[in-house]
Amino acid sequence: MLDDVDRRILRQYQAAPSLTTAELAERAGVTAATCWRRIEKMQAGGVIEAVEARIDWAALGYTVEVSLRITLEKSQPRALDDFLHAARGVPEVLEIQTFLGRVDVRLSVLARDLPHYQQLYRDRILTLPHIADIEALMHIARVKSDEGLPL
Repeated sequence: MLDDVDRRILRQYQAAPSLTTAELAERAGVTAATCWRRIEKMQAGGVIEAVEARIDWAALGYTVEVSLRITLEKSQPRALDDFLHAARGVPEVLEIQTFLGRVDVRLSVLARDLPHYQQLYRDRILTLPHIADIEALMHIARVKSDEGLPL
């Protein structure tokens, strides 16, 4: 379990992961040695999985984001596994989520523009195995994007 010191460190760490251990320790109100040990312990315990760069895809020319809700044909026992394996091979698919219910899978897809999306949809998405139905939701605006937890 995390204690108050761990939570203070995590609050600061998720707000500014590029801080040095000394800067993080100062903001969390602990010594650098304590901060370093606590971070190491949380990494070893799987609480902190990775430090990642956040890329602005629009700045790289990717202006179209689409969420595809996919229902798979359930007649084949390996339909989900086959679909997931093939979908992982599409570089423009940034995220894959599976669900229980009417929708089986959601893909988050990026494209440079609408013609690129149309080509991607036709050539890469529609050729994925075992698709019974697709619903496309065009991204308009990101109202909130916060992966930080309220610690």
